[in-house]
Amino acid sequence: MNHPNPATGTETLTVTREGHVAIVTLNRPEALNAIDRDLHHAIPQVLMALSEDRDVRAIVLTGAGRAFSAGGDLKAMAARFGTDAGRDHVMTVPGLARLLLQGMFEVETPIIAAVNGDAMGLGATIALACDVSVIAETARFGDTHVRVGLVAGDGGAVIWPLLIGANRAKDFLMRGRVIDGIEAERQGICNHVAPADQVLARAKEIAQEIASLPPLSVRWTKATINKGIKAQLNTVFDAGIAYEALTMMSADHGEAVRAMLEKRRPDFQGL
Repeated sequence: MNHPNPATGTETLTVTREGHVAIVTLNRPEALNAIDRDLHHAIPQVLMALSEDRDVRAIVLTGAGRAFSAGGDLKAMAARFGTDAGRDHVMTVPGLARLLLQGMFEVETPIIAAVNGDAMGLGATIALACDVSVIAETARFGDTHVRVGLVAGDGGAVIWPLLIGANRAKDFLMRGRVIDGIEAERQGICNHVAPADQVLARAKEIAQEIASLPPLSVRWTKATINKGIKAQLNTVFDAGIAYEALTMMSADHGEAVRAMLEKRRPDFQGL
């Protein structure tokens, strides 16, 4: 039986090659590249397959259309809240989230995020799980889990404190703060900032520079640094995703997504 090769991509995660650089594109522009169940599986599978291809020395990860990734899908959240499908989602989301984030940190090939547009929630986490990031000046960037009544448990509580320290991370995550690309670079959350129409080119330039260096020294330098990140992931992640799963069943989560879709102020009860 023939199986599809993940290194060639999928319908919602496309792959192109430019020499030793692979460009991986989140390809759900109609949904602002929100991360659905298929992408939870496809992202680590495709990245790992590319990492096993020694002809690929650097990877650029970007989004199709005007967003990098909106993270979660509000309409889907509202539709499944309080349903059997919602319960099933709560039971499966810890495994899916761990598969995605842990898989990204196992990839030895350097990954450069070309944050071409808005990156919110899980979308921001995916960008920050990459090794180098280039963000558009006008992109909105933030982990807004709390604004939809959820814990930032699918990676934000791991990544942000490592980048900017615990107190500054709490200021962003507990308030669901959203900033633009210029501020994200200034705060040290993203590495580089560029006009939106130059983000991909700048990311490719960095990728090509990395691809010109000795591959083993680059890969193993990344792997060494990632040992510490994975230790933090193992310390924090399971508690975070368990808390997030609990908040998926909270009345406040249902109220948050309904209020956003209805464009009104939510009324939170702490339930």
